[in-house]
Amino acid sequence: MIEDDDQELREILDKKAKELSIPKPEASKVPLSHKPSQVTDADFDAFIKSNSLCVIDFWAEWCGPCKYMEPIVEQLASELKGKVVFGKLNVDENPETTQRFQVMSIPTMIVFKNSEPVHMIVGAMPKNTLLKELAPFMN
Repeated sequence: MIEDDDQELREILDKKAKELSIPKPEASKVPLSHKPSQVTDADFDAFIKSNSLCVIDFWAEWCGPCKYMEPIVEQLASELKGKVVFGKLNVDENPETTQRFQVMSIPTMIVFKNSEPVHMIVGAMPKNTLLKELAPFMN
């Protein structure tokens, strides 16, 4: 029964994404060194402590809006190199950190400044909107 509900939810989410007809951004050709780092429950604290300003993208493989955001996050990781470090945390594989920060919807991005969460961004959005969300923290 639960698996049927999960499948039904996936179908509803896919249908809604199509209805919104959000154009998928072009896949970027970002050098590997500029791509977001994969972050896990095990290395999460070390990651946020080693970067004065970082954004953690909470995502899942099955999430359509997360897939929409993937090339945007990769582009920003490259464009904002030296200002902001991006990390990606798979919520299905890392439930501890997901629960710790009460991530209830994905995609969710949490901005950390000096190891402290300072801003939460929920949902898919165009690149320029995400940039506007991040701008106040990059001074």
